[in-house]
Amino acid sequence: MTDSTNPETIVLHAGYRSDPTTGAVAVPIYQTTSFQFQDTGHASRLFALQELGNIYTRIMNPTQDALEQRIVALDGGVAAMAVASGQAASALAVQNLAWAGDNIVSSTDLYGGTWNLFAHTLKQQGIEVRFVDPSDPENFRRATDDRTRAYYAETLPNPKLKVFPIKEVADIGRPLGIPLIMDNTAAPIICRPFDHGAAITIYSLTKYIGGHGNSIGGIIVDSGTFDWEAVPERQPALTTPDESYHGAVWTEAVKPLGPIAYIIRARVTLLRDLGPAISPQNAFNFIQGLETLPLRMREHCRNAVAVAEYLGKHDKVTSVIHPSNQTGEDKRRADTYLKGGLGGLVGFELSGGKEAGQAFIEALKMFYHVANIGDARSLAIHPASTTHSQLTADEQVATGVTDGYVRLSIGIEHIDDIIADLDQALASV
Repeated sequence: MTDSTNPETIVLHAGYRSDPTTGAVAVPIYQTTSFQFQDTGHASRLFALQELGNIYTRIMNPTQDALEQRIVALDGGVAAMAVASGQAASALAVQNLAWAGDNIVSSTDLYGGTWNLFAHTLKQQGIEVRFVDPSDPENFRRATDDRTRAYYAETLPNPKLKVFPIKEVADIGRPLGIPLIMDNTAAPIICRPFDHGAAITIYSLTKYIGGHGNSIGGIIVDSGTFDWEAVPERQPALTTPDESYHGAVWTEAVKPLGPIAYIIRARVTLLRDLGPAISPQNAFNFIQGLETLPLRMREHCRNAVAVAEYLGKHDKVTSVIHPSNQTGEDKRRADTYLKGGLGGLVGFELSGGKEAGQAFIEALKMFYHVANIGDARSLAIHPASTTHSQLTADEQVATGVTDGYVRLSIGIEHIDDIIADLDQALASV
């Protein structure tokens, strides 16, 4: 255990010291489906939520718990729930509050998979997502009505890379009883959304936190600071009886356990019933990645700035998308919310459009052509023909994708080698 507030120490020591039975320093992989109850009374208390403990790995697991505790400490929250993917985290974060007939208000600046989830799958489930331009935070208020349950955004939107106005939108929502859910996948360590008023953070663990491209996972983190009872009619999922738990009112039922109504409901209803459980092996892999996250983020950020500077001087590049070259309000937001780095993503436009973008991708030698971000290795993709290809032309523009746009996820290789590969690929376009 540690009381440190420094991320370099938190990722190594928070929430777990050693295995109580064996003394193992590395978190064990508890590869089991079930857990032995002490007696019938113990089992009954666990199922009644009178006591927290392990029941079944679909709901919780000690390896998963160690991962959750470390990320809670890193973000400054009170509880977390790891799940099978970042996409599952996005879906459950919303479904935990919104029912059929309800709506959320979301930033337009989103990863393509999230846009599809919101625009189509949640719509089919009866949950409306209202997309608004975050350049004016008041757009969130304008799109709000009595059935709005949450606001949603990405800290450093992929691929637009314009930092979201976290405090401004959180301040709009709190008096209305509306929490801000922040996808902080692209900005771990360098941004702590809870410090600026966000209620919930989510991550695709697959990306920077894992860092090695070997596991899929996601996590939802509860700040513990949002008052779900302040405007009780706004949050019926937490403030009205839940028939699946004998009429439990979550804000009341979990008070002896702390301000964790949101995350407890997500675990014992949605995770229990829908089952997107993270495997113990993947949870272990993410713990290993987490331990070097602060070191890797420094290199990602430093290399990305150098790449942005290089691309900005290249005659075949018409524009570079990176916080380092933003001005005005975009720069102010980057300066306010990103501390210790500007992220590892860089976008750029080629004058030759789609054909030039695809030719550039195919000419790369060291960069991997994959649909991921946040690996230790450098990655590249042409979003218009891949990650955002299911969107309409107008939707692509709204999310920041054009035919000539190329997205780079800059790794931790030596910067000379990164630029050399970009240089030879651009020469072939």
